[in-house]
Amino acid sequence: MSRPFTPRTPPAPAYRINGKIRAREVRVIGPDGAQIGVITLPEALTLARQYAVDLVEIAPNAVPPVCRLVDFGKFRYEQSKKEKDSKKHQHANKVKEVQLSPNIDPHDFGVKLAHAIDFMCEDMKVKVQLRFRGREMAHKEIGEQVVARFLKEAAPWGHPDFSPKLMGKTINVMISPHPRNKRAKHPTKNEQGEVEGFAHEPLAKPIISDVPATPVSEPARDDSRPAPAKNVKPPTNGFTNNPFVGLDVAGPEA
Repeated sequence: MSRPFTPRTPPAPAYRINGKIRAREVRVIGPDGAQIGVITLPEALTLARQYAVDLVEIAPNAVPPVCRLVDFGKFRYEQSKKEKDSKKHQHANKVKEVQLSPNIDPHDFGVKLAHAIDFMCEDMKVKVQLRFRGREMAHKEIGEQVVARFLKEAAPWGHPDFSPKLMGKTINVMISPHPRNKRAKHPTKNEQGEVEGFAHEPLAKPIISDVPATPVSEPARDDSRPAPAKNVKPPTNGFTNNPFVGLDVAGPEA
């Protein structure tokens, strides 16, 4: 017997409205957010009709239950908007990984640093890993210098949670972003999130030259070639391309 499928995301909370409320007395909050007080359910429904709104039960476990006078469609929109805003501030729990090497190229180092800055500006943690390969373990000080330089360059946007640790053949360190009021601005983006130097940049106009175009001359005709023959009569033997034309065939000797 197969088990019923359980969704991964929890279902949205169901709110009781108007006639589905079962309490005798409710604590009512007015449309402006002010508390009206504890009244009976029929009085609360009458008050909702006067304001042309719905009576929504927002705290069913309270004694007595708390209800609000509000348009139910507007109330659901506000709740969904709050959930989306709360999810935006959950980036601090996400961890992004950046991998380095002891002999990393300066350009690749800058690209890795730019990625780390982008992650920290979005309130994400960055895990930096530097891996040694083969004989690179004989020069651990080179890898330590690369990690120290990376932390120094990323200091305006984040701070390491602990000092770099060598675990096996890998140096690990975790960088947490600074608070928004103590963090440096993004080096390439403005407050609106647009890349500076490229936003609202006018397109280049096509270059139009005042010099008239030079006409293209036709190739000179080679007069050394013989001109085609004129007034040539076609052969009368019925072949348009007879290979035996002009061949002198002598008759048998007597």
